[in-house]
Amino acid sequence: MVLDSSVIIAGERRGHSVREILTQVQAAQGNTEIGVSVVTIAELEHGAYRAKTQGQQQQRLEFVERLANDLPVYPVTLEIARIAGRIEGQQEARGIQFAFEDLLIGATALHLGYSVATLNLRDFRKIPGLSVTEL
Repeated sequence: MVLDSSVIIAGERRGHSVREILTQVQAAQGNTEIGVSVVTIAELEHGAYRAKTQGQQQQRLEFVERLANDLPVYPVTLEIARIAGRIEGQQEARGIQFAFEDLLIGATALHLGYSVATLNLRDFRKIPGLSVTEL
């Protein structure tokens, strides 16, 4: 299972640790392998650097570091890039648009044969063939 940043951000905002978030996901989904896309790490880093205070920024950066150390981080490979490009082209030809970051995360899950766990069903459901789990 590939965790979308929406799940991680919601847990972090509630004050949960990385381990607590993983425990909650596994309780809901069973004992399944959980990882994140490198794109999710970029989104979380972006959020950390938008923090209003130095203290909040440092706390968020430490959270991202723990996440990256505790979970597999899936790279965007050439094959994943090709999947994303194909889907984006096909969907845009049909007038369907969505965030490219979500497309890369979804393409990663498709390539690995995993589902995406998210709180953002709207964008991920636009990706043909992707299994999406709402948490």
